[in-house]
Amino acid sequence: MYQLLRLSQISILLAASSLSFFFARCQAFSSYAAAPTAFVRPAGGALSWQPLFSSFAADGSEYSSKENSDTDDDDDANRGDYGGRPDFDDDDDEGSSTVELSPVPMSKNTANRFVSIVWDRILDQEGRDALDLFYNRIEMTEDHVMCCRKANLYNETFNAESMVDVLWSLPILSSDLRRVIGHAMCMESTELKFVHEFMKNEPIIQNLTQGNLENIPLYRWRHIRDYTLRIDDGRFGFPCMCLALDDEPETVKNMRQELHEDSMEYLIRSEKVIAAGPLHLPTEFKDDPSSIPVGDLILFNAKNRDNAIDFVENMPNCEEGLYKDLRVHFYNTLDVTGKFVSEDPLAESPCADMKEAMEYWGYPVEDNQTPWLNC
Repeated sequence: MYQLLRLSQISILLAASSLSFFFARCQAFSSYAAAPTAFVRPAGGALSWQPLFSSFAADGSEYSSKENSDTDDDDDANRGDYGGRPDFDDDDDEGSSTVELSPVPMSKNTANRFVSIVWDRILDQEGRDALDLFYNRIEMTEDHVMCCRKANLYNETFNAESMVDVLWSLPILSSDLRRVIGHAMCMESTELKFVHEFMKNEPIIQNLTQGNLENIPLYRWRHIRDYTLRIDDGRFGFPCMCLALDDEPETVKNMRQELHEDSMEYLIRSEKVIAAGPLHLPTEFKDDPSSIPVGDLILFNAKNRDNAIDFVENMPNCEEGLYKDLRVHFYNTLDVTGKFVSEDPLAESPCADMKEAMEYWGYPVEDNQTPWLNC
């Protein structure tokens, strides 16, 4: 009996000593102001635990609420005193006001989407070699981004004459991933003539062809707006582009329509697709019957070159022989929207001072000034 009592006293002393050491470490840790910590000491109060939260969401388009979430109840049941959301009193909401948000407005240029494909080697009129073309493109990247952002940044009082939105511009990489060999650019506008005018003045096209658009492929792109075909680029792989052009109409006949459902199912089940849609002839009007489909543009994620080729070759359209020309390239991304959501951490990087300069010139560079570009 004495031994059991003695052991109990020793256990109590060890527990008290451990707690004293734990709080001493917490106090010492909280003294470092620069170090992030989850322990806080209010003025005149005792040391307490404060959970840290992040405001970042990987995909800001989908959220779950308490009512329709299947996991919240389980999370609450397993949530202890040292994690999860803090408990707030209902009285805290009495003084808060409710703000009703209006729907995001559409851009005035929303109507037709066009995609142009620029291959540097094919379009160059000066006979430069591949390496010279690569260095030339790198030097002109800042001018290209500036041109796109000038087109995108407008409102009712400034730059309202801009009639083209540049949704994205993707530098296309060579097969060895060491050089940029061209770019694909998606533009939205109410009329085809505005797209032509923008392309003629774009710096890289100007440098390659002096504004001659004759040999630049341009298509009307009917982007499939299904949420299952908008996986984040770079998720579980690297962003890749498939540019597929159909065989002659008399050869393929109704093959595209017959394979439509199988093709859609394949793309959805793959869970790789960033964006996809058929390419049509660039007619003036969207409902023009002569604007027939002539190919497909598919942006998707792939782990490596073999994985990308395997994905493309197993598409139903490819297996059945719909395409005459098929190209697969990895690509980079450029911020041509001009939203400047986060600061560039590289002080000497290209375009580092672009926001400040454009703001000085009067362009609406702040996020809330061009809400239609937030989508």
